Amino acid sequence: MIPLAPEPGAKRRSKRVGRGMSSGHGKTSGRGQKGQKARGTVARGFEGGQTPLHHRLPQLRGLSKKAMNIGMFRKEYATVNVGSLNPLPENTVVTPELLLSRGIIKKTKAGVKILGGGRLEKALTVQANAFSSSATEKILAQKGKAEVI
Repeated sequence: MIPLAPEPGAKRRSKRVGRGMSSGHGKTSGRGQKGQKARGTVARGFEGGQTPLHHRLPQLRGLSKKAMNIGMFRKEYATVNVGSLNPLPENTVVTPELLLSRGIIKKTKAGVKILGGGRLEKALTVQANAFSSSATEKILAQKGKAEVI
């Protein structure tokens, strides 16, 4: 059985500084001469007097849309392009439940929004929570109806 041990050369002894001139790391202990870095610690994030990055960035607190960019006030709709309604038969009443059962959308989320991507080739009565203006135009051009639920 092989004993568990680190690879040869993987472990190094720590550098012993300040142990006399002959060690090569005596006197200034590898810190050079004078200056801020030789004397003590430099604060994390200190940029030599330039305004640090964390001060330059704007502070976003509270319940604004920017601070909570997950969209605390935003409604996320399940989107459907007009072109993906073509497989449905003529004069169908398209509802969110129908879209779910046909697998056109996976979840209704805050509702269904119909977008104007693609070409609509049939007259359909589409019932949804929201419509884009181009989607409404395309549905009405095919003598269909766009009804907001």
